[in-house]
Amino acid sequence: MASVTSALAVVAHPDDESFGLGGLLSLLTDRSVPVSVLCFTHGEASTLRDRPGDLAVLRATELRQAATALGVGGVELLDYPDGALATIDLDHLVGHVVARIIRWRPSHLVVFDLDGVTGHTDHIRATEATLAAARHTELPVLAWTVPQRVAARLNTEFATGFVGRAEGDIDETVSVSRARQWRAIARHRSQSADNPVLRRRLELLGDTEHLSLLHDPAGFSIPSPQRRHSGCTTGGHDPG
Repeated sequence: MASVTSALAVVAHPDDESFGLGGLLSLLTDRSVPVSVLCFTHGEASTLRDRPGDLAVLRATELRQAATALGVGGVELLDYPDGALATIDLDHLVGHVVARIIRWRPSHLVVFDLDGVTGHTDHIRATEATLAAARHTELPVLAWTVPQRVAARLNTEFATGFVGRAEGDIDETVSVSRARQWRAIARHRSQSADNPVLRRRLELLGDTEHLSLLHDPAGFSIPSPQRRHSGCTTGGHDPG
């Protein structure tokens, strides 16, 4: 993370930037590193609904409030269908990422791991689009991941579909402060009021987050995963 001088985080849903990437983005913004976020959907299919009103509108507002709490500068929210991102032509999604790279000029791209961490196909598609854009623009891609032991514990306790990495497959472990992240999580009121999986994950991780280098400008990249989990495709998709 020390080499990151500016970052673009590409995510599928509002709250992914906070529930998932919040610790890493906070680490960067605490160092005064400029961070921007591109989000592909409004998260309108989520089953974690705790507020009345139009969920897409609510979640758009929550995203912008959470980004402010994280210290994120630019935020762009697109309107692709929640739960169906994998059906969208990849070139269209890649074009959006490339356009934001041109606009914000990041040194690095930040995404969910290849399996989407939770196995959600929207997360996986967002990462696929970012990797393709990175190959066009010769930018490194850092992926947020969780250790297998954490994924296994969550899956046992909550019957979730987390996919983790073996310790030897994790490229970097960093210490983080959760203060900004918790403030950002609180802004996602429609999703965070009753989310024991999120709280347990952060408890298990403590003050550490984990990264995998998916692509670097020298041409090294990790091949497409053979171990994808596709059991969570719509609703309830937050990276607890």
